[in-house]
Amino acid sequence: MTEVSAGLGTGRASVGAILGFAWDAGEFTATDVMASTSLTRSTAIDAIDTLVGAEVLRELPNARVAGSYRSGRPARRFALSPDLGVVVGIDAGDTHIAVTVADPLDQTLVHHRVSADQTQSAAARRALIVESLGAALDEAGVARDRVLAVCVGVAAPVDRDGISPPHPDGFWERTNPGLAEALGAWAPVVEIKNDAQLAAVAEGALGAAIGCRDYVALLSSERYGGGVVVDGHVLHGAHGGVGEGVVFDHIVGVGSANGLPYSLQEAARAAVAERAVPADGALGRLVDEERIDPRLVLTLAASGDPDALLVAERVGAVVARIVGVLGSMYDPARVVVCGAVAESIEPVLAAARRILPEELHLPAPEILASTLGAEVVSVGAVATARRAARERTVPLLAEQRLRVTA
Repeated sequence: MTEVSAGLGTGRASVGAILGFAWDAGEFTATDVMASTSLTRSTAIDAIDTLVGAEVLRELPNARVAGSYRSGRPARRFALSPDLGVVVGIDAGDTHIAVTVADPLDQTLVHHRVSADQTQSAAARRALIVESLGAALDEAGVARDRVLAVCVGVAAPVDRDGISPPHPDGFWERTNPGLAEALGAWAPVVEIKNDAQLAAVAEGALGAAIGCRDYVALLSSERYGGGVVVDGHVLHGAHGGVGEGVVFDHIVGVGSANGLPYSLQEAARAAVAERAVPADGALGRLVDEERIDPRLVLTLAASGDPDALLVAERVGAVVARIVGVLGSMYDPARVVVCGAVAESIEPVLAAARRILPEELHLPAPEILASTLGAEVVSVGAVATARRAARERTVPLLAEQRLRVTA
């Protein structure tokens, strides 16, 4: 029995089959249902009418009213109700909180983003996340009782109960400050996930890994982290730590789990300090800044600046070493580099592709830049919340409404 039909209880398999079909069907008829399920016409129609009565499905105007009727009796047409509720995806990053309110199918209603202070306490961070969630729902004009599912991405391992393990410096506890408990009353389903794992969900659903069953989403923002998909399944681990970036602190040629923006800054400063590039050149002048904008380095490299290309080559060697480790451990077909920096990272990836075959014995995976930009974790969080609504919340909602109308 599928999760949908299980949620509707024993003897409701036909209702569950209709509900499962309706998510992907858009507008449909009973004939469409029969063609995709094993249901007879009478069973299909009875189940459809049951779900219409529970206001989970709605009946659309028939073909005659819609203006497409030609001859014969127009078929009844149905679709999921537009009033089921909303889902919420939250990217709780180290320097920002982004809340996306969306419908259960494909429309984004509100995207609310605020800055976060990296030095704030766990309590202050928890309050900011809850406040941001409330503000986004208010902006969307949605009451709390309309939320079907919430998914939050955090830069920490997360177990299946939404809890992060202790960190030696308390970083994971601050990043995930009891969010499973703090948000538990906001929706029937609340899921706390590692941000790189959500990036992997996003790339598989809408990004560079569509149709690929073995890939790694290498989130490369503040720190490196890998969302690992093997045989079509996102790997998790006992504490949610699969792909945790701390391993890169211990790898010769990488030396740090700090992400690509930091790698580019450090490589640029080192190149000037070693006099490998002139201090009075375009790249050298950037090094005088307190913080080097990595996008400027990459723009220079893309324009052919030899000094910036040297930096891109050095950082490409680091990326090749990281991808080599991931390739040896998980044997992916693709590694997708994710995060805001991915939009302009091609000069680094070009260098990494040349170097990568030397880093592992297995066939080298493709190295691709994500097209989802800085919102990749938000995209994955919304996709995960939609799946939770589809598989868990809406079937339970249908069950509750059917009991009331029985």
